[in-house]
Amino acid sequence: MASRILNYRLLDVFADSPLKGNQLAVFLDTGELSVEEMQEIAREMNLSETTFVLNPEDDAHSPGGIRARIFTVEEELPFAGHPTLGTSFVLQEILGRKEISLSLKVGKVDVTFIEGEKGLYGEMVQPEPVFGKTHRREDIAEILRISQVEIDESIPIESVSTGNEFIIVPLKHKETLEKIQPDFGLMDKYIEEHGGHFFYLVSRETVDKDAILHARMIFYGGEDPATGSAAGPAAAWLLKHGILPPEMKTFIEQGIEMKRPSRIYVQGSLKNGIPTDIRVGGYCFNVGSGNIIIPNQTQ
Repeated sequence: MASRILNYRLLDVFADSPLKGNQLAVFLDTGELSVEEMQEIAREMNLSETTFVLNPEDDAHSPGGIRARIFTVEEELPFAGHPTLGTSFVLQEILGRKEISLSLKVGKVDVTFIEGEKGLYGEMVQPEPVFGKTHRREDIAEILRISQVEIDESIPIESVSTGNEFIIVPLKHKETLEKIQPDFGLMDKYIEEHGGHFFYLVSRETVDKDAILHARMIFYGGEDPATGSAAGPAAAWLLKHGILPPEMKTFIEQGIEMKRPSRIYVQGSLKNGIPTDIRVGGYCFNVGSGNIIIPNQTQ
C-alpha cells in the first residue's frame, strides 16, 4: 500500500528549559488529512495534545489566521493553550515573523513573541472570559475524595471559559493537591450533568513564593503538565474575586507532581469590574523532530 510521510516538530511548552513543561507535536502541511487520520495520529503520538497546521504558506497572509486543529488522544478541542503557543512558536520560525494569528475552532487567536530572559517568550490573547455556574463544596469534595473543610471557602468553585470551560476548584493546602486521587467515574458523570470540560485544581499555597497558584489538571486518568486553556480562566477568576490585581503579571506553577515543572504566565484587565483582555504566555523549546508514516486510505 502506498504511504505518506509526515514531518513533525517536538516541543516543550510553558517550560523554563528543555525537557520540562508540556510536550507538543506539531505537524505541518496537513490539509489533506481527514479528521479520523488526525485523531489516529494524535493517539499514536500519545501526548497531551498534537496539532495539525493545514496550509501554513497559503494561510500566512489570511486575515482570519493560519488554520490549525488541536487533538488530544481522545478528541478534538476547540482551543487549548499550550498547543496554541507551541504551534505559533513553530510558525514564527518558519515564516520569520514575531506575530502569529491562528484560526481555531473558537476563532482567531493572536500570539506575539519577544526576546525574554530564557529565550523567545510568547503571549496569546485568549477569548473573552465567560463565567458559568458555581458548584457546591459537598459535591466536589465527594468527587475528589476529600473533606469539605479542605476546600477553600473564601472563593467559589466556579465554571469559567476563555475558549474551553473548566471547573476551577480552590483547595486550602497544596499538600491536599499533591495527594489527591479523584473518583474519575463521579467526575465524568458530574461534568456530563453540569457542563465544563475538566476540573482545574488549584491552591494559593505554592512551591515557588512568586507563583500565584499551584495547579494540577488530572484528566483521562492521567495528568497534564501545563494547561494554558485553564490558566486563562483561572486568571479571569482571580481577577473577578480580587486576588490578582489588574495588569499584574505573575505565573501559575503546574506539573511539579509529575516531574514536568511548568510556568504559565498570566495577566489581565478589569473593565467596569469585569475581567477582560486575558493574556497567557510562556517559553517554548525545540527538543526534536521526526516523521511518521501514514498509509493512504483505500478508495
